[in-house]
Amino acid sequence: MLSAGQLRAARALLSVDQRQLAALSGLSVPTIQRMEASDGVIRGNVHSMMKLVTALDAAGIELIAEGAASMGGGRGVRLKAPLPPPKPPRAKRKRTSAARAA
Repeated sequence: MLSAGQLRAARALLSVDQRQLAALSGLSVPTIQRMEASDGVIRGNVHSMMKLVTALDAAGIELIAEGAASMGGGRGVRLKAPLPPPKPPRAKRKRTSAARAA
C-alpha cells in the first residue's frame, strides 16, 4: 500500500513535479493530484497504482512498507511512529511570604 505522504516524498526525492511524474507513469496530472490529496493510503484503480509504482521503481524509489526492512543500500528517510504529544509544562508554585520567612 502506498500513502499520499509517501508519494509526495518520493516525488520530492526525485525533484519532479506532478506533471513530470504523470509523464513518467503514463497517468494524467489530475490522477496524480487526486492520489496526493488522499487521506492516508491512496485508493485507486489497480492498473493506475501499478503504473505509478513501476515508474517510481524505475526512477530509483524504494517503497518501504511499515515495519519492513529496506534491502537497498542507499540513503533514505523513514517516518517513525507518531510520538505522543508533549506534556504541558507544570505551573510553578509561588512561595508565600510566610513560607519564605520560615
